[in-house]
Amino acid sequence: MTTIYNFSAGPAVLPKEVLQQAAAEMLDWHGSGMSVMEMSHRGAEFMSIMDAAQRDLRDLLAIPENYKILFLQGGGLGENAIVPMNLMGRRPDAPVDFIHTGSWSGKSIKEAQKYATVNVAASAASNGFTAIPARESWQLSKDAAYVHLCTNETIDGVEYHFVPDVAEQTGGAPIVADMSSHILSRVIDVSAYGVIFGGAQKNIGPAGLTLVIVREDLLGHALPVCPSAFDWKIVADNGSMYNTPPTYAIYIAGLVFQWLKRQGGVAAMEAQNIAKASLLYDYLDSTDFYENRVAKECRSRMNVPFFLKDESLNAEFLASAKAQGLLQLKGHKSVGGMRASIYNAMPLAGVQALVHFMREFASTHS
Repeated sequence: MTTIYNFSAGPAVLPKEVLQQAAAEMLDWHGSGMSVMEMSHRGAEFMSIMDAAQRDLRDLLAIPENYKILFLQGGGLGENAIVPMNLMGRRPDAPVDFIHTGSWSGKSIKEAQKYATVNVAASAASNGFTAIPARESWQLSKDAAYVHLCTNETIDGVEYHFVPDVAEQTGGAPIVADMSSHILSRVIDVSAYGVIFGGAQKNIGPAGLTLVIVREDLLGHALPVCPSAFDWKIVADNGSMYNTPPTYAIYIAGLVFQWLKRQGGVAAMEAQNIAKASLLYDYLDSTDFYENRVAKECRSRMNVPFFLKDESLNAEFLASAKAQGLLQLKGHKSVGGMRASIYNAMPLAGVQALVHFMREFASTHS
């Protein structure tokens, strides 16, 4: 049987061990007689799952004690509205600064404009969203409420490999980072950010769960229009149990956190991700048959867009890849081409199989 490798951008591949454990526990979790799907979210069984998941995530990212971990719903797109609704009550007349680096930061800008005055401090539109604008070109507001970054653009394949220092220029504005598609793939300094958020369906678990990591002093500033279920202060005060949370998604996320610990933690995972990304980019750079258009210093380790020079071969490429067990390689409809998402759960063998296939396809179509 052909080994299947799923390169979907999200919902994305999960570790096989996690899926096997979830299958084994589907009908009876730890002798409780219940599936996790059937448990009361306030019962002792699920509370133990929730507590372990929060504890393991705090350990994996070395999250300081003055940050709250919230498990919410609404996805990354929903959080683009929830962020300004929670932060603009703190400084309602201040602008929000955005660095526009691709599709997702673009969506964030449109959503924030409903709740705040937006200043696009820098945009990569002129380079086709293939590079992060040079830091010295950013026109930051001296009194910004916060600075919003999408630190990995899932569609465009652009990733920040630095943490920008914005405090002096903005009067101490916190950085809000959408890390949906690369959280837990690399070591980060959580204390450099005021808020980190992300949908779980890339590196963490199934769709339906959104993570928010927020510094405590940024709680309690929600606008009156903010629904209570999305008010971070209320959610934090209730341990993410103000309303029924996405219980099964939290359970799967907890299993992924345990799996990450068994792999050696985030630092070990980062080393693996560097090896996988280097293998694929090195091949792309060695051939004229394919191309990656992202500036080398800004390339994402998680989402690798590429194009066939002869795009009339796209359909045949995808069909042949599928026949070889290489799935979900079609690029996003807004940019075309191909995209290989190589999240934590994608083994090195999967990237090796992809490169082997790409090399063979190129050799037979050149």
